[in-house]
Amino acid sequence: MHDVVVIGAGPCGLGAVRELAVLGIDDVVVLEAADRAGGLASSTVDEAGFTWDRGGHVVFSHYGAFDELLAEVLGDEVLHHDRSSWVLAAGTWVPYPFQNNLHRLAPDVAEACLVGLIDAGRDASADPDADLAAWATATFGAGIVDHFFSPYNQKVWASALAELSSSWIAERVAVVDWRDALRRTLRGTDDISWGPNNRFAFPAQGGTGEIWRRAAEPYAASIRYGTAVARVEVDDRTVVTSGGDEIGYRHLISTMALDRLVAAVPSAPAAVATAAASLVHTSVHVVGLGYEAPTTDDRSWLYFADPEVPFYRATNFGKYAAANLPGADDRRHSSWMCEVSSSDARPRAADGLVDQVDAALRATGVVTGDPAVATRHLETVPYAYPVPTRGRDAALRTVLPWLDQRGIWSRGRFGTWRYEVGNMDHAVKMGIDAAQRVASGTPEELVPRELVS
Repeated sequence: MHDVVVIGAGPCGLGAVRELAVLGIDDVVVLEAADRAGGLASSTVDEAGFTWDRGGHVVFSHYGAFDELLAEVLGDEVLHHDRSSWVLAAGTWVPYPFQNNLHRLAPDVAEACLVGLIDAGRDASADPDADLAAWATATFGAGIVDHFFSPYNQKVWASALAELSSSWIAERVAVVDWRDALRRTLRGTDDISWGPNNRFAFPAQGGTGEIWRRAAEPYAASIRYGTAVARVEVDDRTVVTSGGDEIGYRHLISTMALDRLVAAVPSAPAAVATAAASLVHTSVHVVGLGYEAPTTDDRSWLYFADPEVPFYRATNFGKYAAANLPGADDRRHSSWMCEVSSSDARPRAADGLVDQVDAALRATGVVTGDPAVATRHLETVPYAYPVPTRGRDAALRTVLPWLDQRGIWSRGRFGTWRYEVGNMDHAVKMGIDAAQRVASGTPEELVPRELVS
């Protein structure tokens, strides 16, 4: 029996392993289903030599421990960028956040957005328990909702907004005072500084996955790659792998998707199993297109509200680091990485998607000059976003304490199913906190009290 078994060698799992080592707990086994570390934050190099992430990741931090990890594994092999992010909505390019820069819109659209914002500001504040559609209308008014917020978020979540909670909003959506919006519109000034990622870092080589490849190296002897979890016997404190190995544990830190974890626990009561099965997620088709054209676009990433554009976000991936391009030659190549959501409620097939994305990049003017395609990359990420449905929190209050009481701590982006604390730095912090709890019972900071035993 091992002191700790960790499921997953992504940011959360590696954060836990590193902290356990610091705390002197060395009897640790990490089970990773993939052939490399990083999880959702891993990267790949295609046959043409282009590097791709598994979605639009950038590096910024709320926590000193995450900063220390980055400094240790990357040193000075990191590039820093000022965010240049734009939204294409109502046929116009608008700096992000959209609601802070309405003066860029056509006069009639700007008027509709401003009037709606002013009307919303004069009413009572939005109900914090409202669904996302009601919250958005109460906060921004009909103009912003109709022209951007609703079509964009429906693309991201592949869900109707009335089915979503607004509880996750705080750090993810910029709320603007109508007086500030009116002042900027009259003066024609931009406000592009909102948010913690207005300045971000990126590895100089290897994509985002380089962070986690290096972070995993000191613990290579403890990590079993290509090892999926088939079953967890909570009474015996045993993990059974897909290969039939039985691995005992005193403590289990799991970063696998919560619904899959509970499905792997035969003794889970019906109420727990039902609650876990009710959790909703999206998949994302990540389409990477490399072009025989230099990297001249200075923008970082772009958002698209138009339902006719298949992707909700396009990332100027060659701009992040020249090493993401073959031979690090940004005078010859450029690359765009686009994300297309799919869900059980609104499925999106991958067939023909690369051609559709290429056509949309050209039609929207992101790719100009009719360059030849140098590479075509397509990867489907089965679990991309944990969807904050209105029933999510009740389900978590049923599932997580039951696991916690049995020595199973489900943590990370999909372990807690909380998008609002779903970035890499959040994941590392959750792993560190879980390790400290193992060692000394220290309370965790990012997991609400009602979700632990």
